[in-house]
Amino acid sequence: MSSTIIVQSEEAKDRAATLRNRARLGANKNLLCWYRELYRDQFKDFANPAALSILEIGSGTSPLKQFLSNVVTSDVLNLDYLDLVFDCHEIDKLDAIKDNSLDVITLTNVLHHLKSPIAFLNRAAGKLKPGGKVIATEPFFSVLSTLIFKYVHHEPVDFRVSAPELGELQGPLASANIALPWLIFFRRREWLQRLKENFDVATLSTRPFSALSYMATGGISRRLPLPHFLYRTLFPMDLAFSRYFPHTCASFFTVTLTRR
Repeated sequence: MSSTIIVQSEEAKDRAATLRNRARLGANKNLLCWYRELYRDQFKDFANPAALSILEIGSGTSPLKQFLSNVVTSDVLNLDYLDLVFDCHEIDKLDAIKDNSLDVITLTNVLHHLKSPIAFLNRAAGKLKPGGKVIATEPFFSVLSTLIFKYVHHEPVDFRVSAPELGELQGPLASANIALPWLIFFRRREWLQRLKENFDVATLSTRPFSALSYMATGGISRRLPLPHFLYRTLFPMDLAFSRYFPHTCASFFTVTLTRR
């Protein structure tokens, strides 16, 4: 079987999986609540997010446009509900988005799927206005979440990588190392310095987001029988625990990078 046919087969499987995941997320009130609170937190420093020029990378399953209709959605997979379809590693060649035109580029659980996340970020900088932001949310490795991500979650975790890149690539969904963004922003300062030409890395912002509240939704793959009113009641406590005791129980973090 030729490599072209294999790639097409992987993409077809990923498209089908993305559509299934999108339907599951839309039917899970608790999971939608988690995303709504995440987006509020991501954009809390902007007076009027609805007036911003925003590009989302990796919008296949994302519900962001339900909450911010001005978002331009994009993905590498050809899905008919997206605004743009392109490989984000070639964002610098994307004519549909003018250079120096965006206020925000946002990604949620996407960086750890990219072949070269640092190369992507450096190329994406040219599409941002000076002072524009990249806002990305990714897994955070606390005492609690490390056990979950390593032994329960299905995506690969590799802390021993020698470069900030993925090794063997499969389809867009299957290719992953969920430890990679955490290593870049918390553990491997020399990797982070590769962004300093385009971003003010000295003032980047990182903040934890949630402990067990994502897992309590069942995630994409399942829905747990936790009443929605109870989930909404408990969520603020879960968020507070992640902020007060991040190294013990935080499961995600949001990083904000500012273009020079």
